[in-house]
Amino acid sequence: MHSSPLAALCPALAESRTSIPPLSATHQHTHAQPYLRPKGRSGGERGLTLSFTLPGDTRSAFIGRTAIAAALEAYGLAPYVWPVTHAASELVAVTARMTPGRELYVSLRHRDDAVRLLVWDQHPQHAETGMAALCEARRRRALWLLAAVVDDWGGEWGTCEASQTQRGRKSWVVMPR
Repeated sequence: MHSSPLAALCPALAESRTSIPPLSATHQHTHAQPYLRPKGRSGGERGLTLSFTLPGDTRSAFIGRTAIAAALEAYGLAPYVWPVTHAASELVAVTARMTPGRELYVSLRHRDDAVRLLVWDQHPQHAETGMAALCEARRRRALWLLAAVVDDWGGEWGTCEASQTQRGRKSWVVMPR
């Protein structure tokens, strides 16, 4: 059984020191090829819409990056490949470390001449204000490279609590054309 030498970034979860289960055989493909079918939009316009779930493991960053690069290329959005795949790698790796072993949801959209990337994790909300602030500070510090890439490309990024019907955190990036 594989156990990760990486501790959870969240201070509350780091204390539990749980091992991360190995990726299942379905997640170990070295060349992920997502099913890329454009979804119709109003006015007959077609745009990129891709959503998938990944295991909460830092190795999932490769899978996410590969699927996103393939989707961007398939939709003629090659100029976005480098910054968006870099952003995806950082978001998936950090969110996987925030809540190891729990699934991550990834969403990629191209609308209004911008690419929007969202990574939702199942990180629990902290009851203690101090613990919540420390956890958020660790998340933001861990995303320093993401911040540099997004800033360099003129984009925006952030994190927020998921809606009340969902639990966890949403981290997002918007890259303009």
